Amino acid sequence: MVDLFLGKVLVKNNKDKDELDTEREIILRLQNRILMLFFGSGECEKCQDFAPMLKDFYKKLTDEFYVERSAQLVLLYISLDSSEEQQEKFLKELPKRCLFLPYEDTYRKELGVMFEVQDLPTVVVLRPDCSILSPNAVTEISTLGPDCYRNWQEGAELIDRNFMMNEEFDESKMRSMTDPIRRLKYKVEDKKKEKKKEMSAEDDNDDENDGGGGGGPWG
Repeated sequence: MVDLFLGKVLVKNNKDKDELDTEREIILRLQNRILMLFFGSGECEKCQDFAPMLKDFYKKLTDEFYVERSAQLVLLYISLDSSEEQQEKFLKELPKRCLFLPYEDTYRKELGVMFEVQDLPTVVVLRPDCSILSPNAVTEISTLGPDCYRNWQEGAELIDRNFMMNEEFDESKMRSMTDPIRRLKYKVEDKKKEKKKEMSAEDDNDDENDGGGGGGPWG
């Protein structure tokens, strides 16, 4: 996957439009990740309808509000817009964490040919080695939501046991919230136990002193 974009400039869909324009930056961002190539256009009504679902899908897999650990996933918008203004407008409907190719880069169209994109929207899912995991995951994303990422993980052999959806670790979060209370409770109990042991030890010592001193009136 890295080879697919070496020598290219990838732009972050944030306010500053930061660029990844060095080999090191590209490698760090794409290596060992599943890549979603989203071919779309702001002029396409179906793309407009799909964009909110894609945004929600990607957000729930990469935003720490939803997941304990961000998915090994990258979303790259491949614009087939008729103008740069149209591309800029549509990018506002997409996740701020996604990347895109500059409008002036004709590589966008080359990728469309390379992956035989016929319809819009199309989401081509690639393994880290650039092989195709799914030629078009639009229906899968629309129907399964974030759950389909697990299938991709297995298909791409990216089995990450630390990845957990928020709904799966809500219970553990709740436990972690009560942990300080539990620990405090256990400390109190431990102190009680220690006090009892000390009192018991003192009683034993008193018994020994009373029974073994030989100083009683009938000793």
